[in-house]
Amino acid sequence: MDALIVVDVQNDFCPGGALAVPDGDEVVEPINRLLSQASFAVATRDWHPPDHGSFLELGGLWPVHCVQGSVGAELRHDLELGAIDVVIDKGRSADREGYSAFEDTELEHLLRARGVDAVHVAGLALDYCVKATALDARRMGFDVVVHRDATRAVDGAPGDGERAVSELQAAGVRMEP
Repeated sequence: MDALIVVDVQNDFCPGGALAVPDGDEVVEPINRLLSQASFAVATRDWHPPDHGSFLELGGLWPVHCVQGSVGAELRHDLELGAIDVVIDKGRSADREGYSAFEDTELEHLLRARGVDAVHVAGLALDYCVKATALDARRMGFDVVVHRDATRAVDGAPGDGERAVSELQAAGVRMEP
């Protein structure tokens, strides 16, 4: 059985958000198409405590974003939320990055309990949370497909997105246009 993992399509990662991914809102339409075809769909949210170690003010890399209960942490309103079976919150520990949807969550157990053997991954951002989620899924033995039209990269350094694609392909992740 296949499952769709929609990674972090949240207000703070879209235009106008605290950590906007360039063209991050453009993933919504292709994700909605994938959701309409999915037999089982999981959405993840960055769900950080206010003192998360990834925040610049605490020595991390990123501005304050996706703080638990904030408007910025909410899933985008234009996602087909009714097609999402489960929402997984990640990045809840102040001292852990939480890039992967599998880190400190019940996601692997949930997928195995449903008989999932292949996951399709989409969302934000390609070079961080999408990449970490897809690589962990491969390490756990799932077949993994990342949908390029349904993800965007932060590209903090030029070419980060393309380097992520190369790393994913080297790990056996299939890239769909």
